[in-house]
Formats: sequence, C-alpha cells, structure tokens
Amino acid sequence: MRVKFSRRPPVAVRVGGGGLVSHSGSRLLAELAERSGLETELSKVLAPMARRTRRHDPARVLVDLAVTLAEGGECISNLAVLGQQPELFGEVASTPTAWRILGSIEEAMLARLTTAVARARAMVWNWGLGPDRVTLDFDPTLVETESENKQRAAPNWKHGFWYHPLLVCLDQTGEALGGTLRPGNAGANTAASHVELLDQALAQLPLPTRQQDPERGLEVLVRS
Repeated sequence: MRVKFSRRPPVAVRVGGGGLVSHSGSRLLAELAERSGLETELSKVLAPMARRTRRHDPARVLVDLAVTLAEGGECISNLAVLGQQPELFGEVASTPTAWRILGSIEEAMLARLTTAVARARAMVWNWGLGPDRVTLDFDPTLVETESENKQRAAPNWKHGFWYHPLLVCLDQTGEALGGTLRPGNAGANTAASHVELLDQALAQLPLPTRQQDPERGLEVLVRS
C-alpha cells in the first residue's frame, strides 16, 4: 500500500516587498530535486522504509539533509534550520528521525540509492543539460574531528584526528559524482582509492564513454 506524505508548500516568486523569506534559494534546490525526478527515484528505493505510522517520507528527509549541506550545515541537527520556516519547507523531520533513517540504510540500499541518483541525472541530461565532454576532478580533503574516538578517524601529518575523504566532481557542471570516506592517515594519491572512485563516477554518467562507444561516446579526461 502506498503511503501518502505531505508535500512542500507551493512557492511563488514575484517582484515586491511582501512575504519575504530567507533561505529561498535553498527552497529552489528542494524544488529541483522534486522536478528532476530525484526525489521520486529515491522514494522507490526507500519504499520498504515507508510506513503508515511514519510522518516523513524517507526520500524527502534525504533531500532536506542535502539542502542543509548546501546551506553550509555541518551536522544532522542543522536540519532544524529548515524546520524553522515551515511556510517554505513544510514539515521537516526531527534530528532523531533523520538519524533513524540514515541508520537504516545498509550497503545494499546505499548502492540502489546511488543508482537512483544516476537515473535522475539521466533525465536531466536528456533535457539537453549534459556536457559534450567530461572532465573528472579528483580531490582529497581533510575533515577534523573533535575526538579520536570517532569511527575510522585517524591521526595525520597535521596532528589531531581527521577523516581524509576523496571526492570526484564533474568540472563542466559542478556535479558531485562520487566520494569515499577514508581515515585521516589515508594517502592523498592512493591508486586503489582513485580506481574505486573512478568506477563510481563512470557509473553515474548517463552516456557511454569514448572507450565504450568510439563514435558517439563522451570524451573523458581524468585529473588528479
């Protein structure tokens, strides 16, 4: 049985000084996730988690968390910022609810969610927004933790305890195509990490590469 959840309030953009709100650009990110089909694709994967007793669509919670990150949020509890403007974002899940949903996503479901993102990207690219060539930029970054007891945190050359995630983004559009969380002592140029992440990034491309289709495939340049 399909569970119906509340939708976000409609938003009108008009010239004038009345009805002004902050975070309006972030609300458009949520709108993009809905209209691009991303939220629908995520809902299909997360359907087993939806219950009649649950007030919040798990897919919408993930989208709201992504919007929170785009706003500069640094932890799950920052989701409350969206909840402070229900006229803009509607009902937003509580921090415990968001924690439970994230904690329920195991490795197999995470792989299906990644595939769902690729399907949504294919729809957007099909609208004519895909690039003619692809430049994949690999970039490691350091994230400091407050305690050495954080799972998988490790000391590195800057002292302290860190994570050392590796990310890959599409230069032409700014899209994030993949990422892997690594301990702080992981090497910046570890080949195995780059190969693993390259496979993730290529799986996110809606079109074949030049190697897969010499005539119509995308030209791919990898920079590290």
